[in-house]
Amino acid sequence: MAYNVAQKLIASHLVAGDMTPGTEIGLHIDQTLTQDATGTLVMLELEALGLDRARTEVSVQYIDHNLLQADSKNAEDHDFLRSACRRFGLWYSKAGNGVSHPTHMQRFGIPGKTMVGSDSHTPAAGSLGMLAIGVGGTEVALAIAGEPLYLKMPEVWGVRLTGTLPPWTSAKDVILEMLRRHGVHGGLNRIIEYHGPGLGGLTAMDRHVIANMGAELGATSTVFPADDQVRAFLRTEQREGDFTELLADPDAGYDVTEEIDLSTIVPLIALPSSPGNVVPVREVVGRPVAQVVIGSSANPGLRDFAIVAAIAKGRQTHPGLSFDVNPSSRQILQDLTRMGATFDLISAGARLHQTGCMGCIGMGQAPANGSNSLRTMPRNFPGRSGTKEDSVYLCSPETAVAAALTGTITDPRDLPELFGLEYPEPDLPAVSSVNLAMLEKPLPPDEASEVTLVKGENISSLPVFDPLPDRIEAPVALVVGDNISTDEILPAGARVLPYRSNIPKLAEFTFAQIDASYPARAAQTRDTSGHMLVAGANYGQGSSREHAAITPRFLGLRAVLAVSFARIHWQNLANFGVLALEFADTADHGRIQQGDVLLLPNLRDALVNGTDILVQNQTRDEAYPVRHGLSPRQIQMLLAGGLIPWLRGRSARDARRAGSRLWP
Repeated sequence: MAYNVAQKLIASHLVAGDMTPGTEIGLHIDQTLTQDATGTLVMLELEALGLDRARTEVSVQYIDHNLLQADSKNAEDHDFLRSACRRFGLWYSKAGNGVSHPTHMQRFGIPGKTMVGSDSHTPAAGSLGMLAIGVGGTEVALAIAGEPLYLKMPEVWGVRLTGTLPPWTSAKDVILEMLRRHGVHGGLNRIIEYHGPGLGGLTAMDRHVIANMGAELGATSTVFPADDQVRAFLRTEQREGDFTELLADPDAGYDVTEEIDLSTIVPLIALPSSPGNVVPVREVVGRPVAQVVIGSSANPGLRDFAIVAAIAKGRQTHPGLSFDVNPSSRQILQDLTRMGATFDLISAGARLHQTGCMGCIGMGQAPANGSNSLRTMPRNFPGRSGTKEDSVYLCSPETAVAAALTGTITDPRDLPELFGLEYPEPDLPAVSSVNLAMLEKPLPPDEASEVTLVKGENISSLPVFDPLPDRIEAPVALVVGDNISTDEILPAGARVLPYRSNIPKLAEFTFAQIDASYPARAAQTRDTSGHMLVAGANYGQGSSREHAAITPRFLGLRAVLAVSFARIHWQNLANFGVLALEFADTADHGRIQQGDVLLLPNLRDALVNGTDILVQNQTRDEAYPVRHGLSPRQIQMLLAGGLIPWLRGRSARDARRAGSRLWP
């Protein structure tokens, strides 16, 4: 049978199930990635599991999100993460070393490997011919412990690329074109595989841009072949020995097909406040711009910074505009400086920030209310920037620097007329400035076993949740619409993220952007009936942060009724014992009001035996048929109260039978 790249990656790691779309499969995982906004819970979960040492080939903890140290919280969490890496046998990437995704690609990515990460943009590693999937922290912890990753077998969506990108466009415009066509849930339960002759003109780091923002389409992952471009990248990184060719078979097919002629791509821009709200830049030229931010995992390559420097060289950014540059890795900043491009940026008025995610996660660089901010970042959900009434646009480096020079949204194709510019082609170094000084290797097992976890006062233990009851009769605490993101469920940013390891405190911010009264109202149900939520389509899109499932559960959430769910959040709800149900009739979403009391009787029997589930609205004397997509394994997990209680119970039984430890 002829296989495409995605199928080859899955087949070579398949440990359970078969490759029929929609059925549950289990995959062996080679590598894991965690970052500091999610990694603290992962390490607490490893502790709760009783793990002695990582079972993966490579596991790396990056410090890239919570870099502002306005008080002791972030610094203490970083101390905890370093001690956990030393204890459990993980690599540790220090603050300032780089954003996880491009840094991992530079130092650890290997064609043909599988990886899970507690970050929704983990699929960026698909640029090297890896199968990389963003998941909740609990699933990363289990992968570190040697457990398979379970997920629904996705369809493979083949996107054939032809032609060559025109001047003044780049890889960001390609993924924005995909979002323009398909919106923020067009990739749900699909792996996107790019193929065709157009790939020859896209470097591995160009592919990183496209694979990174496949998450914005809702895709399970994005993959590219491991071809000559990948070999060239690894050669530049002095790792050519890690290259393995991985190509689709000549007669391989795809479940869904699409074609993009790259020569027809024009500069595109995502308007506030969704990555799917994409239009040609030409349609919005002239809008005033107060801030331009260059950086993030969505445009992390040396070329992305160098092109901005080349266009801005010898010029000044517009008066009154803040021109912010966030280098994506220490190595890229070194190369940028070696080229002289850092000087060009600073001379043009750039504010050079530390290496990290920064404004992408709302960690500084919040724009002024009522002003427009153009960013080369992956997301512009409401309030994600740190400003509640923000107006954030997403665009390519070319479009961003054009606005920085003019002070308005400008089609970069107009720069030759405005400034006499020709489209620059930066001369990038043939060999990168590889520097491993800020990567700490795992300790040998005998030393690691003596390490004590360092826990500051802001780190609390994981909450213990009870099993799913057979009967839930509870009020609806909140009704929300379509495309609610995890940033709206639980905000990111400098005010909230420092409490990521303190669930009781973090819970106080749950749904604060939508209804500030929710935490107090929900908490009143915690020790009694609990409560439910009602949501529209694509509920929980965006970040993989499992905090967006944990804090509502901590406040008493027992079930969510939605038109549909985003993949990662749906899994995170199950992981923490929250029942996720979809309306059989989408119109029923509009029949339920906040405060209605809903009844779910005989739940355990219905889930185990597969009988119909009917939600009874006690307030309105109505009933709504609902369905779930849980596998038998997930049902048992949910009944136990979540993934960790289920796994600990299973492992404890196995250990008693074998007379061994939980993790031998």
